[in-house]
Amino acid sequence: MNKRKLAGIGAAAIMALSLAAGPASAEGQGVSVSKNEDLNVPHLVSGELTKPSAKPAPSIVLDYLKKEKDLFRYSGEAASTFEVLSEEKDELGYTHVRLQQKHMGTPVFGSVLTAHVDKNGVLTAVSGTAVPNLEKKSSLAGQNKVTKADAYGIGKEAVEKKLGDKVDKFENEERPELVIHALDGEARYAYRMRFEVLDPAPGNFLVLVDAKTGEIIESLNEMHEAKGGKNKGGTDAISGTVVTGSGTGVLGDSKTFKTFSTADGYYMFDGTRGNGIYTYDGRNQTRIPGSLWLDADNRFNTSYDRAAVDAHTYAAWTYDYFRNVHNRNSYDNAGAELVSTVHYGRSYNNAGWTGSQMIYGDGDGYNFRAFSGSLDVVAHELTHAVTDFSADLIYQNESGAINESMSDIFGTLTEYHFNNNPDWLMGEDIYTPGTPGDALRSMADPTLAGDPDHYSKRYTGTQDNGGVHINSGIGNKMAYLLANGGTHYGVKVTGIGNDKVGKVMYRTLTQYLTPTSNYSHFRASAVRAATDLYGASSAEVASVKQAFSAVGVY
Repeated sequence: MNKRKLAGIGAAAIMALSLAAGPASAEGQGVSVSKNEDLNVPHLVSGELTKPSAKPAPSIVLDYLKKEKDLFRYSGEAASTFEVLSEEKDELGYTHVRLQQKHMGTPVFGSVLTAHVDKNGVLTAVSGTAVPNLEKKSSLAGQNKVTKADAYGIGKEAVEKKLGDKVDKFENEERPELVIHALDGEARYAYRMRFEVLDPAPGNFLVLVDAKTGEIIESLNEMHEAKGGKNKGGTDAISGTVVTGSGTGVLGDSKTFKTFSTADGYYMFDGTRGNGIYTYDGRNQTRIPGSLWLDADNRFNTSYDRAAVDAHTYAAWTYDYFRNVHNRNSYDNAGAELVSTVHYGRSYNNAGWTGSQMIYGDGDGYNFRAFSGSLDVVAHELTHAVTDFSADLIYQNESGAINESMSDIFGTLTEYHFNNNPDWLMGEDIYTPGTPGDALRSMADPTLAGDPDHYSKRYTGTQDNGGVHINSGIGNKMAYLLANGGTHYGVKVTGIGNDKVGKVMYRTLTQYLTPTSNYSHFRASAVRAATDLYGASSAEVASVKQAFSAVGVY
């Protein structure tokens, strides 16, 4: 599933160490630090980091960071170095604070921390990597010579070069924003911008341009593909009521789903979930969203209807999984509309999250059938949207592999939740319809598709954005073992079942992982998430440690 994102802060090894009582970092006992050895700063600090307090959670966090300047290796005021982005309380009584690192008022790209305060006002963890000693970086001195207008032109040209053709119209744009880019070890000012395009080919491009030289630092297609968004037509001006329709899916199975009864007929609009689920007909064109699907009798049983039936149904099921199991209201946790377009393009062998909606090709009938016919694919792609609105894992190298693995994990868990012919294969319902039993990937045995099942076997080249799909096999095998148990590379894992895996992984994704997480940080984050849920001495925490050890992640 060929989504493109930007590189994380390397694949640095993580070093765990204990802090004895005495330093400011050891307010309580059992404080531990996982460090990024390349940068010599924490990736995860956990334990009783502060004493109980009645202060607001952001104040507790900033007070701690102010005391820990030596540990985090920064100067200046904590409140100006770490901007509070959000504050969220969960059902366990924790308050989660997300912070953006800044330097002299400029955001540091990808440098986000999450901090976690329990119901007693004790800071229990700080997760994520902040770039150290930015005030000492000579590369940040001097004037930026490139204007925003110049940067925009350079960025547009870079996108057109990637696509091999001129772009007449961008569907959406994020204009240039000044940031500090330090993911390659060199801190420099850069303009960050985004271009969403459909013609001459679909893409959601992230571009960073050096603010001094005009050099392209990154030009990456971040579109989530199978190999969010605003209502783009909707029913605002249509009077009617939500009713139940029926139809036949891609595999010939019968389904029921919510539709919208009007004087014109029945639209594929479900107004019972969040701000609505909308399914459109692309009519084999590349302009989206297309026409809101309309039927005369509320029975969607023609062969042309099948892709729409599954897209509409599986979007609702994915919404229900996250809402009912994890109490998440759509991908942004604020009820965002789920918009899908089926029959996108002609024999289009792909599907994807564009950054604002889903698109589904019909496939060529040989390599793929209609992509909306696979629940795990639909849930996989919509999980990318969840990731974009939570951990925002940068889509290259290890952070990208974790991003891809999380989508496989929740695609599979959604399939099991609805007992929809569940298995630990990805895309088996739509891949090579003439060849039974195969799939895009196997989570039980990633090596079947040539992917690694152990960190020692990881891919370290530059293809596939540094192996985001290839190295997702490591996380996938971990999740399979954590759910089912087994012995792998001589390490015995006691399974905890799908439901607990879902709880641990969801908390890991939404509360502990950050844009630059690598596999070692994934392990530390999952252990901390399981500790929150089940206790430090629990069997579940022991199993999480076993599962990561079994795939060589420490």
